[in-house]
Amino acid sequence: MSVATPQMPQCWRRETKAHKFCPGCGHGLVLKALGEAIDELGIQDKIVFGCDIGCSLLAWDFFNVDTVQTHHGRTTPVITGIKRANEDVIGIAYMGDGGGYAIGSQHLVNAASRNEKITVILVNNTNYGMTGGQMAPTTLPDQKTETSPYGRDVKDTGNPTQGPEMVAAITPESAYVARGTVSNVRQLKKYIKRALENQISGNGFSFVEALSGCPTNWRTNAAETWKFIDKAMPEYFKVGEIKVPSEKKEG
Repeated sequence: MSVATPQMPQCWRRETKAHKFCPGCGHGLVLKALGEAIDELGIQDKIVFGCDIGCSLLAWDFFNVDTVQTHHGRTTPVITGIKRANEDVIGIAYMGDGGGYAIGSQHLVNAASRNEKITVILVNNTNYGMTGGQMAPTTLPDQKTETSPYGRDVKDTGNPTQGPEMVAAITPESAYVARGTVSNVRQLKKYIKRALENQISGNGFSFVEALSGCPTNWRTNAAETWKFIDKAMPEYFKVGEIKVPSEKKEG
């Protein structure tokens, strides 16, 4: 496909290019939701898109926008610096749960507490996907991974990180915080769009976590993958808007 179609966001690159994510990976759905939100807001020429190391780095050439790939865990401060240097930029920091909640957690916490006027989109697939499926900050209790073959024992490793709840607790009322899921892309796009609108309005920090799948490392078929995303993950990671400035929160 060499030209944009109604199925492909206008801000995507027009060259014929298949994405490099594994079959069943949710990154493609998250990125499509982001692309459609950018199109609907008409902000393509203002975007600076930063992507982290990990599976998220494969998004570096998806969009026809200014893009920077950062060192692992450093996407948030890079986009923060770009935004501070040029306040007219709409800065998007895109990362996985490892980049945001492990090596990059200090940057996420401090950017949120400073109410930096950027938008962070974090994809939560409960493991380190690119490096083989090791236990991540978001691995669920009793979930098996390469480094927790008998299941995650929270007595030894602690509980999974509740990122949006943490961000909501340390940001001012002008911040926007939500958790969506690839099992409801329409809702996820709404949350991403509202996060971008919050930045455009100059309110402050905007954060969206997207629940996603990793069938390659989960070793699940299509039905099992979807069941885990749609049923198991939301039992622990509650989907909805957590902090909405001057607006009624949606469940």
